Amino acid sequence: METEPEIPELAWSTQLTVAYSSRSTQLPGDKIILPPSALEQLLAAAPVVTTDSNLPHVTAFDPYNPYTFAAERQARSQFQDRHQQLPHPLTFRLVNPSNGRVVYAGIREFSAEEGEIVLSAFLREALGLDAKSTEESRKASPDGDAEMANGVEQLGVNGASSESVQITVHAKQLPKGTFVKLRPLEAGYDPEDWKSLLEEHLRSNFTTLTNGEVLIAYGGRASNGKREEFRFLVDGFKPEGDGICVVDTDLEVDIEALNEEQARETLKKIIAKRQKAPGTAEGSSAGGEIDIFKAQEGQILDGEYVDYVLSSWDRSQGLDISLSGVGEEDEIDLFVSPYSSRQQVRPRVDEHVFADCSSKYPKRIRLQPTNVELEVAEAIYVSVRAFPSTEPSATPKQYQLKVTIYDPRSDVVLEDTNAAEHRSDEVRCKNCHQWVPKSSLFLHENFCLRNNILCPQGCGQVFQKRSENFKDHWHCPHDTFTGDTSFSHSKHEALYHTSQVCPSCDMSFPSIPTLALHRVTECPGKLILCRFCHLQVPQEGDPTGPPNPELLLSGLTPHELADGGRTTECHLCSKIVRFRDMDTHLKHHDLERLSRHTPRLCRNVNCGRTQDGTNKLGDTRAGTRKGQGPGNEIGLCSVCFGPLYVSLHDPDGKALRRRIERRYLSQLLTGCGRAWCKNEFCRTGRKNASGVDKAVPTKDAIPLVKPFLGGMDGRGYETPLHFCTDEASHRRRALGEMLSAEKGLEGKGGYSMEWCVAALEAEGGDLDKARGWLKGWAPQRTEASS
Repeated sequence: METEPEIPELAWSTQLTVAYSSRSTQLPGDKIILPPSALEQLLAAAPVVTTDSNLPHVTAFDPYNPYTFAAERQARSQFQDRHQQLPHPLTFRLVNPSNGRVVYAGIREFSAEEGEIVLSAFLREALGLDAKSTEESRKASPDGDAEMANGVEQLGVNGASSESVQITVHAKQLPKGTFVKLRPLEAGYDPEDWKSLLEEHLRSNFTTLTNGEVLIAYGGRASNGKREEFRFLVDGFKPEGDGICVVDTDLEVDIEALNEEQARETLKKIIAKRQKAPGTAEGSSAGGEIDIFKAQEGQILDGEYVDYVLSSWDRSQGLDISLSGVGEEDEIDLFVSPYSSRQQVRPRVDEHVFADCSSKYPKRIRLQPTNVELEVAEAIYVSVRAFPSTEPSATPKQYQLKVTIYDPRSDVVLEDTNAAEHRSDEVRCKNCHQWVPKSSLFLHENFCLRNNILCPQGCGQVFQKRSENFKDHWHCPHDTFTGDTSFSHSKHEALYHTSQVCPSCDMSFPSIPTLALHRVTECPGKLILCRFCHLQVPQEGDPTGPPNPELLLSGLTPHELADGGRTTECHLCSKIVRFRDMDTHLKHHDLERLSRHTPRLCRNVNCGRTQDGTNKLGDTRAGTRKGQGPGNEIGLCSVCFGPLYVSLHDPDGKALRRRIERRYLSQLLTGCGRAWCKNEFCRTGRKNASGVDKAVPTKDAIPLVKPFLGGMDGRGYETPLHFCTDEASHRRRALGEMLSAEKGLEGKGGYSMEWCVAALEAEGGDLDKARGWLKGWAPQRTEASS
């Protein structure tokens, strides 16, 4: 087995000042940004390697051209098959002289200011440059927030940004790692939670690993609203050393607890967690598919979600999604998001399309069939969430979820019914607004005013004067929300009056609903299914800038606008077209298909050709344009008319009718002698069809032929002709009849006989290719014509 030649060590080092800017929070993992001069110095110090002498240096090298041959020889003699090459990937050893800390890093780009280096938050923590190392490491995560003041991040040694710190940067090539040992720093890590997250974190953000550093993988949102952190200590490599490269290598990862006590505690927490896993008696419900019209009974723990999906429904009618059966003191919210290529995630409190977070039950979300969000929805995601209390309960909370068909007219009928629920001898109490008989109104009001009280803030609710509900009843001074418990009040303040920061773009919002609207609409981090690369990717873009007219007109996301700039070949016309223009390009083909000339079949009923010829690009007059058309006025293709052609002048067509009569008589009396012939006006065709070889007498043959000589004056061509053809043409005619009998797209329409024969002619009789030709070039016939 051949081994790759070793590249000599790259020797380069310098001292640079650490730059503290907003770019630091955008750097992931172990990435650094160096100044452009560093790249020039690295290229100058790059080791010289020898290349294969058989490879030419001149791109236009031609051994038979004396000029390029001489240039090739001169280039080889000048460079001697040696050139400078930087190692891949470029890795560096960073040293903080003030405390002696060392860490390895990978390069992101060469765009820093001269004399400066930009470090990721992870590297600043590893080098001991940040006092708030843990907090800044979190801010460097994909959903972290950077503290900014006047556009500059307030960071520095011991929290002071005014001090400048210099670090030493060495170019250092690291061996490819084959094994790494990680130790969790906290008990209770379940591999089901962090394993895939850690793999993705290493693959996306790291070029190197340093022995003794702390890796942080970020999980989903915890009950307190912050992201989960899984912290691991790097505790050993293979090959042994201070660092390894983790790019382009198969890395085996071993997870070991710090000690036996931590291992026992982890095992206990995993067992306790799985006892309360979704679907168990002590955990939340498992969720799943919603059975429309049938209520879903469920339970949920504080701070958790139960996810449901509605895969199919009658899209011509509305939907009523209701949540009921909740305890008086419980706060369970309802979230709904249509699932489509533009909305890929499950609904959450900070990322949803529809929600009901009030404190009144039943909670209800109604979707009209005209909702624009449902136009491209493949399914409807429904999530139930128990708002976490200050003292989380281990007992699941009960609820009932139901999805039914919604008719908007039912609300009007219900209001009319409620308005007519009292009799003519009843009057309404001014305190509790109940309808009571006139005779007992005095007694009722005395009792009602003594025991009940109407909400003085005008919400219309009636309470007992000494009840807890009345004491805890509240009205928000900023909006129209009300509630009857202190828990609902604190929940309302947390949702609607607590500022939030988007984890993807660091924009600030006054409340969670405004943040949720941002995350499902314009947020650069919103996940979409790209229609061009077919991957789940962030939609990208700048929500703070002016709207892009091209995005508004095309309906694409910024990612799709960039990704759609790639080109491909149109499968119909072979033109090079951009991905994002392909839909418009295909619509042009649709217009051409509807306006294209209908093919003219050969008048010979046994022929599988058209009069004008058809090509693979849908041209139904291809033969005629090339001068290979029928060349006659009786409706035959050039092949069928060939035996009838003579150069004599025959303006009345009398000689032509005699030649047609002779051909008919020849077929009826002697036959064509072809084994595939099925022509009923041919002796051989009758023999192949019935198995009996019986000649037709001349006296009987002439009357059979005379009807087909009518209409030969060039004015109608109504009468068909029955000439024997070659096997390929005969087969295409039979296949054309079969194709014409098939239904088209969605079981409707299909294609007429003319187009089916043209497709088979263009594709040389290949049935599968003919179907593709019809789909691309032929208009479907209407149901009336079919």
